[in-house]
Amino acid sequence: MSKNISHLSSRKGLTDNLFEQLGKLSEHQQAGSPTDLKAIAEDYLIGTSTVFGTMSFYDFTRASNLGKEVYVCNGSACLVAKTQDDVKHHLAQHFSKEKIGEMCCLGRCHENNAFHYNGNNYSGSNIKDLANIISKKEIKKDHYEVAALNHQILTGTRLSINDYASQLKQLLTKSKEELLEQIKLSGLRGRGGAGFPIGIKLEGCKNVDADRKFIVCNADEGDPGSYSDRYIMEHQAPLLLLGMMIAAYVVGADRGVVYIRAEYPESVQIVQETVELFRSAAMLGESIFGSNFSFEFKVIKAQGAYICGEETALLSSIEGQRPEVRVRPPFPAVEGLFRKPTVVNNVETLANLPWIIQNGGAKYAAIGTEKSSGTKLVSLDSAFVRPGIYEADMGTPLKDVVEKLGKGFKKKVKALHIGGPLGGLIPAFKIKDLTLDFESFASNGFMLGHASIVSIPEDYPLIKYLEHLFEFTAHESCGKCFPCRIGSTRGKELVQKAIQDPNYKIDTQLMNDLLDTMKRGSLCALGGGIPLPVINAMRYFKDELSLYFKE
Repeated sequence: MSKNISHLSSRKGLTDNLFEQLGKLSEHQQAGSPTDLKAIAEDYLIGTSTVFGTMSFYDFTRASNLGKEVYVCNGSACLVAKTQDDVKHHLAQHFSKEKIGEMCCLGRCHENNAFHYNGNNYSGSNIKDLANIISKKEIKKDHYEVAALNHQILTGTRLSINDYASQLKQLLTKSKEELLEQIKLSGLRGRGGAGFPIGIKLEGCKNVDADRKFIVCNADEGDPGSYSDRYIMEHQAPLLLLGMMIAAYVVGADRGVVYIRAEYPESVQIVQETVELFRSAAMLGESIFGSNFSFEFKVIKAQGAYICGEETALLSSIEGQRPEVRVRPPFPAVEGLFRKPTVVNNVETLANLPWIIQNGGAKYAAIGTEKSSGTKLVSLDSAFVRPGIYEADMGTPLKDVVEKLGKGFKKKVKALHIGGPLGGLIPAFKIKDLTLDFESFASNGFMLGHASIVSIPEDYPLIKYLEHLFEFTAHESCGKCFPCRIGSTRGKELVQKAIQDPNYKIDTQLMNDLLDTMKRGSLCALGGGIPLPVINAMRYFKDELSLYFKE
């Protein structure tokens, strides 16, 4: 996207943020009129087409969502659980068809039946109490199991605000170099999917000379099936915020942005409340605790776009541009938000930093495996006997996650889709061969990603699941590169034709060529990653798919 727009947006920066202004316009009027769009464009010295291009992109600002009052979750976990037709049936008794929209995903994968109404999420048995929810505007919280198999770094008891203040005071007495060394020693790798060492990011950003730097928490990684980020934001938010402050202190940043999915309204509220809790404890502002470290947070609610889980698209989004993926290099650590050095990491990664600084990098590195240190949060969906969020040491056998933590499955499952829509599709017989770490998954042709698990039942047609994956990618593509934008649509068309026409079979070589083009040519992991589960399905479920593919 345009560097000029980045610089123009930076004039008002985070204080009078362009992206937030567009969101407010949508909330108040459902869709901006030409007069409104022109006024914002003139105020920020950008073109009206830029403003329109941004608003027309997001699920919750585009004109097609005008007048929607309730939203049904269309995420993968709810899809395979087959609960959403019943949800739509109940909603149709209270809302006209034009008033019902869709969201993906609400993070209620542990009990499904998920829908969003009046700014709140609902799931499980809530749909049976819909009349009271509508008439009384009742807010209902969900509940799920939280436990650990060994070490508890992210699932331990939440401390008091005074304890977190004491930790901050203590770390501010140490040098940036000392903290960075401990983080590098820990071997902590990004938990969002790529597994890139955070220590390298921090060091790269620290070494760039600039008048301002940013720490951005990517809380918009909306992988259907994953709700571990939501758990941290709603139950362990101080760990996330303190982790961001540690990163900021190391690199010399004075501003932090928490960019949170609109589909997680409770997370937005709780994180904002925790920011104010930090402020009341004098943990924010200028010269914190008499040090030379100053810091402020900005919590931004996203507007519905899976692509914003990609770090450069997220930065463009904050600037008020269309969230299109940027070509790299330069990497965000050198040229990120408002073209300033920026470290972007996901929720779980940043939330690990307080434990590392408190206990030392060597102690963290001793947990897990040599190349995948620490613990990993795992999201188990409703197919498990005991669904929930679990923390397990890296290197834990996947079989133990399934049997010891999840207590097995409620009914027969033929595959696990682990790591979101871009993760590997693992046949049930391969569970025994995998351990919970980056290397094990990669060497077996899969990807750990968020470690979210969507369980595909024995009776769910795999061809329908592949259709869902292509539809998801086609809808969520930012549109910047041809392989993703066109490839996902062509993949969807091929699969849909095979489903609808019993005389048509997909040419296997054609599909392989399409997947190879997407994998090699896409700018980011959306177009480049979606071929993985399709390839896994074609390899391990050849017999089932033979009805739809020809040799």
